[in-house]
Amino acid sequence: MKLGIMVNEGPYTHQASDSAYQFAKAALAKGHEISRVFFYHDGVNNGSRLTVPPQDERNIVKRWSELAAEHKLDLVVCIAAAQRRGLMDKSEAKRHGKDADNIAPGFRISGLGQLIEAGIEADRLVVFGD
Repeated sequence: MKLGIMVNEGPYTHQASDSAYQFAKAALAKGHEISRVFFYHDGVNNGSRLTVPPQDERNIVKRWSELAAEHKLDLVVCIAAAQRRGLMDKSEAKRHGKDADNIAPGFRISGLGQLIEAGIEADRLVVFGD
C-alpha cells in the first residue's frame, strides 16, 4: 500500500510526531511505501536542525532525518507555516534577507501542492494531530 503522512503538531508538544514516526517505521517494515511526509502547522518544527533535546531524551528531528536517509523518504515542510515559525532553508533565508537557515537534513520546504499531490498519489493519507 502506498501511504502519505501528514504531521500537524510539533515534536515535543504533542504525541502526534512520535506516533507518526512510529507508524512510518512500522509501515516501512511491513513493506508499505510512503510517498511523502508533509509537515504542517506546528508540525513544521519537526524540521528544525536547531532542536537540541537533553541527551537522555529522544531526538525526534534526528529520527526523522535518519528514517528519510535510510528509506529515501520525501519530508516536506509547508513553506507558509515554516516562515511563520522562523524555519527556512538557504534559499528562503537569502530571499528574506536572513543570515542563517535552520532546516534539518532530509527535509525540504515546499507548498501545499505537495500535500495535495501526496493525497492523490497515495492509497491512504494518514493525518497525525489536529
